[in-house]
Amino acid sequence: MPEQLPSDHPSVLTFRANIARSGGTRRPCLRVPDDVLAAAGDFVRLHLGGTAYHARLSADASGLVIRGAYDNKRLARTPNDGENRLVEWCREHDRADGDAVELDELDDGYQYGLRVPGVRQVYRITERPNDSLSSIAEQFGPSDE
Repeated sequence: MPEQLPSDHPSVLTFRANIARSGGTRRPCLRVPDDVLAAAGDFVRLHLGGTAYHARLSADASGLVIRGAYDNKRLARTPNDGENRLVEWCREHDRADGDAVELDELDDGYQYGLRVPGVRQVYRITERPNDSLSSIAEQFGPSDE
């Protein structure tokens, strides 16, 4: 059963982040702060407005970015196949290039939440998948996790 975790809980580490544009795309992406312990190619869960999505971190000349959030891990691998929920969230919350956001670290290296500065959010946390089971599943093909 998922656990409820508010953004103002003492176990939540909050980073100031920015919405940016990266590369030739006009779509917004999330500039990941340098203090976040993650690497290009990592997959994370990104909570947007109460729902957890899958996102892949990539790098550009300025550091790490999340270019999109998708309904499952397969769509995060092949972003042209699905709806980019990060773009929807930015539109819904009137966030554009250069605007500040808060990135809550819910489970270091695995689960993060994005919110408008000063707005409290309650996240539904799911347990991290078992690493050994995930690696076995990866051998058989992409997952829609």
